[in-house]
Amino acid sequence: MAVGVAGSVFAQGKRPNIVLILADDLGYGDCGCYGQTRLRTPNIDELSRQGMRWTQFYAGSTVCAPSRCVLMTGKHTGRCIIRGNSKESLPYQERTFTEVLAHSKYRCGLFGKWGLGQADSSGSPWKKGFDRFFGYLDQTHAHNFFPTFLDENQGRVPLRNKVPKESTTGAGVATERLDDASELICDQAIDFIDQNQNIPFFLFFSINLPHANNEAGNQGTQEFGFGKFSDQDWPDSEKGFAHMVEKMDAQVGRIVDRIDSLGLGESTLILFSSDNGPHHEGGHKDTFFGSSGNLRGSKRSLTEGGIRVPTIARWTGKVAAGTISEQIGCFDDLFPTFADISGSVEKLPSDITGVSLLPTLLGSPEQQTQRPYHYWSFYEGGHGQALRSGNWKLVEQPFGTEPKLFRLDLDPGETQDIAGSEPQQLAKMRQMVQDAYQPGNPPWILQSTKK
Repeated sequence: MAVGVAGSVFAQGKRPNIVLILADDLGYGDCGCYGQTRLRTPNIDELSRQGMRWTQFYAGSTVCAPSRCVLMTGKHTGRCIIRGNSKESLPYQERTFTEVLAHSKYRCGLFGKWGLGQADSSGSPWKKGFDRFFGYLDQTHAHNFFPTFLDENQGRVPLRNKVPKESTTGAGVATERLDDASELICDQAIDFIDQNQNIPFFLFFSINLPHANNEAGNQGTQEFGFGKFSDQDWPDSEKGFAHMVEKMDAQVGRIVDRIDSLGLGESTLILFSSDNGPHHEGGHKDTFFGSSGNLRGSKRSLTEGGIRVPTIARWTGKVAAGTISEQIGCFDDLFPTFADISGSVEKLPSDITGVSLLPTLLGSPEQQTQRPYHYWSFYEGGHGQALRSGNWKLVEQPFGTEPKLFRLDLDPGETQDIAGSEPQQLAKMRQMVQDAYQPGNPPWILQSTKK
């Protein structure tokens, strides 16, 4: 941990603010600064010019809930409690980084998608360190961009939308769309910044774009219309997806603009990322815009396209503008990073798997702790696991099949399986996998589905 570096960061004034902006199902290749040419992301691209763009940063999982569990608890999916999309809640004893920040007198706000505990559960946001919450507690509720209500702290805010076949969680398809939940959530996030500008705060702006409304079937990307893309000679689902990405980018711009207009740029780390690789839902095809860039796979895959995500850090005067980092990082690294920034390293749980990335952010790579490996497990479609160690990557998906081995520095697209020619390296990484994986509570136990 870069305790000394962190100490110098806030010794001369109040501790830095932290803003985490998390997109939903945004692929590595969906932003202009990552090579996209047809989708428009001017605000994200400008954030990249003003800060550090990461080329080897990973989500915690290849789907929503486990990725967010890894993020909040600092443990990879071989150790964390929630390892798949389910109704499971974070238990009382599972400490989150927001609890650590709250203990250090940070005001913490969550606006958008949660997915780690319902209102009456041990995993509700207000039991996990958040002072303010507005958005969606339930993941399927977050599919619906025009719901009849949003959750606010321990209550609900009614909206004017009509959803005839709405589920008990709030999921469904609106027939009358009067209140855009995404804009209301962004408004509340900005209000949180305004109210807390004079004290250290953590803002988690958890956008549910460009995730499809799965309940709308093949029209799941079209609920906002087509915007500037109406005249494009594209399928309607792709025009709708492009408009969703543009809308997401505009909301990122609103948050950053408010930080800057209040003069908080030099005292605020802004981190932008995505919870997993690009989806192929709601009629959208992840190949249409090349959403994975030059990587293989997408959401639900443990190949690079499913877990490597666009990630940008801006901290005016601290993070050098226009820089590109090839440092490997992952969601479980953010817990110790935020603890480092806030001067709370002594409060870190002993069982986290991540390391602080603050030295890399501050341009001191010689102080950066390097992890021996990064690990992922997955429990849909035959189960699977993957492990990266340096430039080597092992993928076993489906679980129980012969693992594949890749050299990512030479083959980022994972096109050449070299397991047969590298038996010693394969054996070494198999041992790392055994060390990394601990069976979780059912159903989070890796099992072969081969007959």
